[in-house]
Amino acid sequence: MNHQKYNNINPTNSVRDYIENIKDSIIDKQASRLFDDLKWIELEGISRNKSELFPTVISGKGQKILLLHGFDSCFLEYRRLSPFLKKNNKLIIPDLYGFGFCPRPIGNKYGFKYLMEHLNSILNLFFENRPIGIIGASMGGALALELARQNPKKINKLLLLSPAGLAGKNPKIPWPLNYFGAFFLGQPYVRRGLCRQAFADPTKSVGLAEEQIASIHLKVPGWQASLAEFAAEGGVSDCGHPIPTQPLKIILGKYDRIIPKNEKEKTSRIFTKNIQIANNSGHLPHLEEPKLVSEVWEGF
Repeated sequence: MNHQKYNNINPTNSVRDYIENIKDSIIDKQASRLFDDLKWIELEGISRNKSELFPTVISGKGQKILLLHGFDSCFLEYRRLSPFLKKNNKLIIPDLYGFGFCPRPIGNKYGFKYLMEHLNSILNLFFENRPIGIIGASMGGALALELARQNPKKINKLLLLSPAGLAGKNPKIPWPLNYFGAFFLGQPYVRRGLCRQAFADPTKSVGLAEEQIASIHLKVPGWQASLAEFAAEGGVSDCGHPIPTQPLKIILGKYDRIIPKNEKEKTSRIFTKNIQIANNSGHLPHLEEPKLVSEVWEGF
């Protein structure tokens, strides 16, 4: 497939301009290089519009892997893993629908249904009669499971990284609490706290570069509104069953302080034989132990 044509499509101007304004200020060099591989792809059938343009990193050559980031994050989450994987694989790293640098046209709706619609459109675009592998981190792990269940012939194996949303049911957050919650998540001290909580050793691992990336997408127009509607729809939860038929591995960070204890215990019971522990990681093994993650992927 010729991806050069996607460079010629004009994305939503406000988001495109925002990316142009920030990309040269990115502190993390690996993150900056991901911006160099950013393309805009056209997908049909998302929400109310007939077609929309979405930011997606396309990098490397070989067997295709679709990488799904976590809640309120973006493609930059895979900045440390991608150099290992792209040596032998073609990486497709989209921003999930309503997250990251995705444009949020007025009138669009957000929630699990639309996330899956978006991911199915991406999978159909890149499938080309050869199965694709999936790596999903945190909430992206739950989405990877559902995508695999819906597409048993298009996906050949899955790797979940500290997956969230596999057990338990999230409540739907009504207005105005959903907007208050999104406003709270946008506060600088909250972002810094969550960023530190995500790493096993924040004193060693978290600096200005990590804090910058954790908040870099918050000024995308519509960020608060899309997050609030996502909460009102109940987010992503209870996606652990049934287990898909494809080969599956899960890497859990030994020091994960993001996923609630009861959810981790339920996940461990469901996927007992599929789990490996990353002994030096918190909630982000793909950032804290990217070499381990790449070796696990290549080894099964």
